Amino acid sequence: MERVERRACFGGWQEVWQHRSAVLDCDMRFAVYLPPQAEGEHEALPVLYWLSGLTCNEQNFITKAGAQRYAAEHGIVLVAPDTSPRGEDVANDEAYDLGQGAGFYLNATQAPWAAHFRMEDYVVDELPRLVEENFPVSSARSISGHSMGGHGALTLALRHPGRYRSVSAFSPIVAPSQVPWGEKAFTAYLGDDRGAWKQRDAVELVANASERLPLLVDQGDADEFLATQLKPELLEIACRGAGHPLTLRLQPGYDHSYYFIASFIGEHVAHHAAALRRGG
Repeated sequence: MERVERRACFGGWQEVWQHRSAVLDCDMRFAVYLPPQAEGEHEALPVLYWLSGLTCNEQNFITKAGAQRYAAEHGIVLVAPDTSPRGEDVANDEAYDLGQGAGFYLNATQAPWAAHFRMEDYVVDELPRLVEENFPVSSARSISGHSMGGHGALTLALRHPGRYRSVSAFSPIVAPSQVPWGEKAFTAYLGDDRGAWKQRDAVELVANASERLPLLVDQGDADEFLATQLKPELLEIACRGAGHPLTLRLQPGYDHSYYFIASFIGEHVAHHAAALRRGG
């Protein structure tokens, strides 16, 4: 690993690291915020993983959300990976919603994507192992994200029971099998088998979830993608039918931007901190 960025921030350090990913077969970058509690001979700290949305990389969250202030208060390490594999040898598409910058946090099975696009394995296994080997952190993990990353946070938590202590999302794509963003990406990455699609769809996954991890979702009611791509009411219906705990907050006046995330990120960090403390 090579550290490529380090900046003092709220008594701790905001860093960016580069490494060679065996899972993705390319060089990757991830951001890690080490709060002041990480200095010296202190106990290992829990980690909150953040998954960003379409077109983003590891920079968007660390420069726009303002989460470091709250992570410093609660003694939580923040880790924000890139949204997809990158590089000249990695398949791509001219559209913003497919290819590099649009990995959808799944393992692709179709050519040409399958060679590199294994973001589920990267986020769930390879990256945490790397973080836990190289930073003063424990195996206590929580996960959150925005838009495509909200989809990733919800589905990875539902698909990997016991892996995370808590999960939350901002403006998530809750039913990718039923909206244009998801239909396009799933067709490319997974093929035409809609059964495979359902295994990466939060609305479908809650019906048979073996772990009833409470879902915290914030959604702005002025979001330009609300009716066409996000449809949080589908998650609400699915959770009600399955008896799965969900807190869905429709926030008046807020859109899809990081202004929205920055307004409520403190509450999300506190939500995860409480769960991480309860976990021991």
